[in-house]
Amino acid sequence: MHKLVVLYPKPADPDHFRDYYVTNHLPLVMKMPGLLAWRYSFDVAAAEGEAPYFAVFEADFADAAAMAASRESPQGQRAAADVANYATGGVVVIHYPVQDGTG
Repeated sequence: MHKLVVLYPKPADPDHFRDYYVTNHLPLVMKMPGLLAWRYSFDVAAAEGEAPYFAVFEADFADAAAMAASRESPQGQRAAADVANYATGGVVVIHYPVQDGTG
């Protein structure tokens, strides 16, 4: 599995961010091809001190190629272009292959 993580620093208007994200942005994300699962939170906390991020989004893809194809698709391009409409604090996008562990 390959994971895409989007980290959002605090926006200028948190209420607008929340409303726009749920009402407009997530419906675009859900149309991205190859998306296996997704999750998000506005309740980001740090173990110590103040969290550097306001919100986080995670998406699962079968592999890096599936993620790249999804991001390059028309649906992925629309979702990426939409970020400027709510993320006034910027955005950090990271991705990585997931290593399963057993305890």
